[in-house]
Amino acid sequence: MAGGLPNILSLALLLSLVYLFIALAVAAMRLTDTSDKEMRRRIEQLTRGEGLGLEPADIVKKHELSGLRWLDVFLARHAWSGRMNKVLNQADIKAPLGIFVLLSLVFGLTGYLGAGLYIDNRLIRLGLALFLGFLPFKWVALRKAKRMGDFERQLPEALELVGRALRAGHTFTSGMGMVVSEFADPIHTEFQTTLEEINFGLGVTVALDNLMDRVDCPDLSFFVVSVKIQNESGGNLAEIVSNISWLIRERFKLKGRIQVLSAEGRMAAWVLCLLPFGVGGVVQMLNPGYMNLLFSHPIGIMMIYLIFGLVVMGVLVIRKMIRIEV
Repeated sequence: MAGGLPNILSLALLLSLVYLFIALAVAAMRLTDTSDKEMRRRIEQLTRGEGLGLEPADIVKKHELSGLRWLDVFLARHAWSGRMNKVLNQADIKAPLGIFVLLSLVFGLTGYLGAGLYIDNRLIRLGLALFLGFLPFKWVALRKAKRMGDFERQLPEALELVGRALRAGHTFTSGMGMVVSEFADPIHTEFQTTLEEINFGLGVTVALDNLMDRVDCPDLSFFVVSVKIQNESGGNLAEIVSNISWLIRERFKLKGRIQVLSAEGRMAAWVLCLLPFGVGGVVQMLNPGYMNLLFSHPIGIMMIYLIFGLVVMGVLVIRKMIRIEV
């Protein structure tokens, strides 16, 4: 107990330093954010009548990847930051990308240093650091998947409403306006953005292309391509939209049947993956010294690496078997 107390105190001190670092990073982002000051300065100039017609107005929308200048410059130089920023927009997360980069670094460093208090193996500490550093981006991916799933479930009903509006004699934009007024987020937000782009003078096809670029939904591409073809060659758009809605519903039914049929395989995958760790944990609790040789002897350590490699390989094989794209 006396030997474990310094480790606990060291871990508590490390977590306190982590929280202090996060607080300092947030405070630095607030202090370096000059957008509010610039807006107030522009408003004061306009109130006094200064600078009217003398300086060219910059109407280009600028999006910062981080509130810290040096981090924003660093992220802007890499292509992956643009893709990750797109994922943040699809997940409807207002926080900049720099926040998640800093959180990833803090979590990874905390995991590595915290594991160093209890684990001597550097490779295991590095693996734990990578796992914890990946958690912020995993949360973003889950948030995006949930929002895109909600959009996909709302899409058939929305297209059916657009089709009924077209049959009643309304225009295509009026039908999209009905979707905006009747549906909740996320389809409300995305269709409203598309309508605003059309009202500001952007072409319908270009606005729909932007919608398809903002939303990661394969079913939406059927709708966008059909509208673009109808604009070029003509046809009954109401019937086309209704048929697409029916097709998406049938796809959902088929996907549900596949999930039911593959449920046993997914459960077996979870059992097979967690069984070695569960059995090892139970043995360690019942007889704490029984597995010490496995973690101290070179052959035992080699066996651990081999087991982890085989588990990862098995997970990939099972995942390939039970994932069926519809």
